Amino acid sequence: MHVLVGGASGFLGSALVDRLTADGHQVTRLVRRPSTSSTESTWDPRTGRIDQVLVDQVDAVVNLSGSPISRWPRTAARRQEILASRISATSTLAAAVAKSPGRPAFLSGSGMSWYGVDRGSDLLDETAGPGDGFLAGVAQRWESAAQPAVDAGARTCFLRTSLALDSSGGTLKLMLPAWRLGGGARLGSGEQRMSLISRIDWARAVAHLLTADVSGPVNLAMPSSVSNAEFTEALGKAVHRPTFLVAPRFAVKAALGGIAEDLLGSLDLVPSVLENSGFTFEQPDLTQALDAALR
Repeated sequence: MHVLVGGASGFLGSALVDRLTADGHQVTRLVRRPSTSSTESTWDPRTGRIDQVLVDQVDAVVNLSGSPISRWPRTAARRQEILASRISATSTLAAAVAKSPGRPAFLSGSGMSWYGVDRGSDLLDETAGPGDGFLAGVAQRWESAAQPAVDAGARTCFLRTSLALDSSGGTLKLMLPAWRLGGGARLGSGEQRMSLISRIDWARAVAHLLTADVSGPVNLAMPSSVSNAEFTEALGKAVHRPTFLVAPRFAVKAALGGIAEDLLGSLDLVPSVLENSGFTFEQPDLTQALDAALR
């Protein structure tokens, strides 16, 4: 297949490009600078500029573009950047897909935050309702921006990504320095559920969705979530350090402000659509995912 990828240089996008290339697919990366090779194409999502001729030639478009949400503090300007970067990229690609006579498949980024910040012990498959909060609103508007592609009849998937684990980036990269110094700590009660996936399985899952008979939301998460306490202990064992510290809720909130909600909340995703489509995880549990992430 010929696959067009937005956000190809990011933590997840780079892994996907490597996976697709290894699988024998042709990949064209969207870049915001002048292109330097035949595997790149310049676009400007802020103005909606994209090579429509190229979009007409591809079999699928994968949209992973968006400003990182982990940067702190999450000021009003940062919040606007997080939202605007996702809406402009998705709107540009959805419009191009809708115009294309071949209607390429459209796999558009989203996040588990679509379900909100804290859903307690609720099991959240793709039929669960939307949640509340800033990131929930971002994810919901992010998905809505893809509606032109849906209306045009293009097969569209929303990639509701959980915490992807790899030492090269994402949440795990931020955590590792403290854990390796013996400063790993359970957050609050430690009972909150964490939905995770290895970056390897994330890339494999997206590659699988290129040809799977699937549309709509897809939870990209391991079959079973873990508690924060279980994650803390497992990561400590993986890096051979003790994890007896506890960060009380009030301390986490005082240190991190609004972003603390993302760490103290509980989201228990169930990847029903992915598993029902025939996908098999290579790292289906936390121990295996951490082993792959730390290699």
